[in-house]
Amino acid sequence: MALISLQEVSLGFGGPLLLDKVNLQIERGEWVGLLGRNGMGKTTLLKLINGDISPESGNVTRQQNVRVAYLPQEVPLGLTGTVSDIVAGGLETMPISGADVEAPWQQQLQVEQIISRIQLDPAAPFDRLSAGMKRRTLLARGLVRKPDLLLLDEPTNHLDIDTINWLEDFLIRWGGTLLFVTHDRVFLQKLTTRTVELDRGRLYDWNCDYPTFLQRKEALLTAEQEQNAIFDKKLAQEEQWIRQGIEARRTRNEGRVRALKRLREIRRERREQPGKVRMQIQSDRRSGKLVIEAEGVGYAFGDRVILKDFITTVQRGDKVGIIGPNGSGKTTLLRILLGELAPQQGSVSHGTNLEVAYFDQLRSQLDESKSIMDNVGQGGDTITINGRSRNLVGYLEDFLFTRERVHAPISALSGGERNRLLLARLFARPANLLVMDEPTNDLDIDTLEILEDLLLEYPGTLLLVSHDRAFLNNLVTTTLIFDGNGRVSEIVGGYDDWQQQSQAESPAQPEEKPRKPEAAARSQKVPAADASRRKLSYKEQRALEAQQRELAELPQRIEDLEAEQSQLNTAMASPEFYQRDGREISQAVSRLQELEAILAQAYQRWETLERDLAE
Repeated sequence: MALISLQEVSLGFGGPLLLDKVNLQIERGEWVGLLGRNGMGKTTLLKLINGDISPESGNVTRQQNVRVAYLPQEVPLGLTGTVSDIVAGGLETMPISGADVEAPWQQQLQVEQIISRIQLDPAAPFDRLSAGMKRRTLLARGLVRKPDLLLLDEPTNHLDIDTINWLEDFLIRWGGTLLFVTHDRVFLQKLTTRTVELDRGRLYDWNCDYPTFLQRKEALLTAEQEQNAIFDKKLAQEEQWIRQGIEARRTRNEGRVRALKRLREIRRERREQPGKVRMQIQSDRRSGKLVIEAEGVGYAFGDRVILKDFITTVQRGDKVGIIGPNGSGKTTLLRILLGELAPQQGSVSHGTNLEVAYFDQLRSQLDESKSIMDNVGQGGDTITINGRSRNLVGYLEDFLFTRERVHAPISALSGGERNRLLLARLFARPANLLVMDEPTNDLDIDTLEILEDLLLEYPGTLLLVSHDRAFLNNLVTTTLIFDGNGRVSEIVGGYDDWQQQSQAESPAQPEEKPRKPEAAARSQKVPAADASRRKLSYKEQRALEAQQRELAELPQRIEDLEAEQSQLNTAMASPEFYQRDGREISQAVSRLQELEAILAQAYQRWETLERDLAE
């Protein structure tokens, strides 16, 4: 029996249904990534599964005594006490059955172990913690229950990269059942074994990992657009026909009139793919070649050193990433580089013609007492974009704020909407130096990728604080890394480049690839200095040539397999495919699964051959 089962569940809060007769089963041991645009109802679905809300119709079935732990997107209000108190509170709502009852000392030990593993201070007051540390505490509160199903809503928000890596490793070792919502693409790639998408009230179960989902989703959207275009063309033809008048009223055409009414009804019920954010960055004039130069900068809060002997030079067009543990001083560094905070040692100088736009992760630039429109337009109803005047309402529509909402106060906006509003305010003014402090929090993946593409094309200079590893890899040219002790190192490239360099500089923990037994035996018999000069036997030479031929043929074989896989994905994305004979559908699904396994083996074989031939 599934841990959780949803049958024909519907739920909405006015307007179109968020869940429209959806079905979902979560089996023990699955790691399910739940995707969807902001506002589609992902958090609502998690709350429904957790039992916080009830469906309007349909059934939610839970396995008896199933333990569910839920980490919400926002920190609940009113939680007080020490970290230890908050974490121990997770034990209070555990279902009780005779075999599972633990003694108080066992429960206390469990609390202490979880706190230690997540590196929390048990005596720290919860209400004085940073946002990131509060989320880590709430995660510990959920894990202490030893849940059968763990629900995570944006678990990487406000966590630094070290903690995200720890969380990934922990969940992989944990082995329990997982359903999570996240915009972190690396997190998705590492953890998802099954992908579920909530789109316009419907739930799509892709039953694959995240990279495969991206391929299939693109094929489905293409097929949907083609079908809608065909439908709209037919509807337009029928509308033209009925406007001809007298012919449409004849008895022999009543069936055609009824068909037209049905077409109109289908068109009204269609829920269109939601619009995407349209953004552009203004950069009226170039800055000087030198943007920022720091020499021997030092800064400390009392005895706590933030920066020590920091040196860097930022030139026009650089895209600089800044990473480090929460509380290490990343935002302080930004303020020093911008001149908002004077260094206690050293100096910071700026180039000429700088026009700075600053994205504040705390969103303190937004005025809660003002409307969406006033926060961007400052009382005006027009805005100048790249020298052209634009209606402010139209500009806000580019950021997915409807005309009905632009005059509403911002107090009711979600985290993702607040980030979009701050981006709208940021890009409303020219800037040749963009400073962005955690801009990816709460943004859905579609908006995140649009922002990423925009920043890639941006000709100005970018300073970026982020914990989003894919965002850093795709954007930055250099990275500044805090070690937590006041030292900041600088490397060329993004997060992956830093990881590779760190591994290369750590000889104490070499990551040697496993070698084939026969290769290891040969290496013991032949000294390393003479191995390359030893003449191969006839048998060894033939084996070597066979491996070389196989390696040369593998790329074409993989290309053919991927072409077949792509054709199957495209066919299966079309609704007409599922009108075929059931046996044909089953064969196609089986072949697709077989192709995925064959491709995995082929890539593994390629890696093995390259390693063996290199030896």
